[in-house]
Amino acid sequence: MSYRVATVDELQDIAYRQETHMRPVRHHLGITAFGTNAWTAAAEGDRLMPEHEEDEGSEELYVVLRGRARFEIAGETVDAPAGMLVFVEPETSRTAFAEEAGTTVLAVGSRVGQPYEAGGWEVWAEFHPAYEAGEYDAVIARARETLETSGYATPLYNLACCEALSGRTDDAIAHLRVAIERRPSLRDVAKEDTDLDALREEPGFRDLVGASARGSDG
Repeated sequence: MSYRVATVDELQDIAYRQETHMRPVRHHLGITAFGTNAWTAAAEGDRLMPEHEEDEGSEELYVVLRGRARFEIAGETVDAPAGMLVFVEPETSRTAFAEEAGTTVLAVGSRVGQPYEAGGWEVWAEFHPAYEAGEYDAVIARARETLETSGYATPLYNLACCEALSGRTDDAIAHLRVAIERRPSLRDVAKEDTDLDALREEPGFRDLVGASARGSDG
């Protein structure tokens, strides 16, 4: 089939950081050229998206599909009724709140001057609150099958972090190996990631990241 259709309401409702709710548009539709997800709020006053800054070069456009949103961008407030387009430049603090129940905002973004690479963070999103709470064993039990079958490198890397933090050394190194094979840039991340400190003296870890890993000799 050369097209796909979906409504926001039929997509998985993922409870995310700062009591927000995300709908994985890109992942659901199989989009690979750009990132896009929807943020929904059930009640007036609910936060629509976590407060955050996008990385250098990452531009985002927010489209208010229904309801009314109040954006807070770099200390300024923007009233955004349905139909409003809000473009936010990289490295700029932003969040939004619902001014009406049922407010829905579509976010579309990509990195300037670089081909888009789907990281699969949407697959990881539902497990992230448990990770932040230090519930690493629970994440492993709930997420392992989903993350292994997702095909994405970054969620597997995050799974390896949970395994390292819970003392599952062999599983952590195995998943880290697959993640780095799929996305070599994660090797540099692993060199400095404190979640992986328990692995640093393991020969398998040193083979993966090199002798310059943080905490290694020489």
